[in-house]
Amino acid sequence: MLNNLKPQAPDKILALMGQFRADPRADKIDLGVGVYKDATGLTPVMRAVKAAEKQLWEAETTKTYTALAGEPAYHAAMAGMILGAGYPADRVAALATVGGTGAIRQALELIRMANPDATIWVSDPTWPNHLTILAYLGMKTRLYRYFDADTRGVNFAGMMDDLKEVKAGDVVLLHGCCHNPTGANLNLTEWAAVADLLERSGAMPLIDLAYQGFGDGLDADAAGTRLIAARLPQVLIAASCSKNFGIYRERTGILLALAPDTATRDLAQGTMAYLNRQNYSFAPDHGARLVTMILTDASLRKEWETELEQVRLSMLGLREQLASELRALAGSDRFGFIAQHRGMFSRLGASPEQVERLRAEHGIYMVGDSRLNIAGLNATTVPILARAIIDCGI
Repeated sequence: MLNNLKPQAPDKILALMGQFRADPRADKIDLGVGVYKDATGLTPVMRAVKAAEKQLWEAETTKTYTALAGEPAYHAAMAGMILGAGYPADRVAALATVGGTGAIRQALELIRMANPDATIWVSDPTWPNHLTILAYLGMKTRLYRYFDADTRGVNFAGMMDDLKEVKAGDVVLLHGCCHNPTGANLNLTEWAAVADLLERSGAMPLIDLAYQGFGDGLDADAAGTRLIAARLPQVLIAASCSKNFGIYRERTGILLALAPDTATRDLAQGTMAYLNRQNYSFAPDHGARLVTMILTDASLRKEWETELEQVRLSMLGLREQLASELRALAGSDRFGFIAQHRGMFSRLGASPEQVERLRAEHGIYMVGDSRLNIAGLNATTVPILARAIIDCGI
């Protein structure tokens, strides 16, 4: 039977990681994989996470299963962080998931159960896993314009023009902040216009919030999501703790479903728990428990927020340094968009051939669409990258 399987296309980012590891050059630079790194090239364990783990080690008395949908305390802590104080708890169903990717998968499974004919509208470009999961599930998909290749900003007019065709029962997948792969975000005026369109059409938003706290701050990064949640009766939010808590390998995520009333909330909650049971039964608890401890303990939360802000400002500093270096070398501000983007990524606007030159001639690795991970840089490597960009004619 197994010989009937067909080879699957390799994941481009994982293949790039393999290329990087095999490269013998000592001065090579990895800007491909989407993981935060500090100035030394390490992905550290955050201080608050370490402290919470020590407390948990002392206090934990069992490793038995938790609730099928995850612990209510985790649900409440995450919903409060994402939706803000005073969120409508009586309308929110919640599900602990295997990372943010698991939250996306469970959200799409939930949509498919509710409306098998739903069309999922996805930004062009988007995180590649969005499209591969949708294709695997056999769901109808349409792209809407998002990124302006000339300005390296949001093509909002094109986006809204495409979304005019959205119909009731459709789902619009939105990036809550720090758009991956472009780094170009909607402003609050644009979020409000999207909310207007969704209200008129009867479509439901699915918001992927993977980088809260990495852009303009915890509350600012959630502002668009909160605006949508306040305006629309039904919203799905898939969130990840991998980046802002630095617990990548703990696979900690959550799916929130805002329903128009308590009865619908209860129906969604039961269905979401059912999906966990069918896919992996109980989601991992260790990371979720650490997140709950950090968000509900004033001292731990202050320590975490302080370190998260340091991470955010470090990435902003690298953006500003790179834009400045390129301004000096290019004699123009055509790379100014790098300082305006937010989060870990920016799309440089290089051709695949130029990206290959960066790798072959300079040992600089980035994804073929020229998405670069700002967090893969440090103060020493920024000038090296800037010179290579100009040398490759980008």
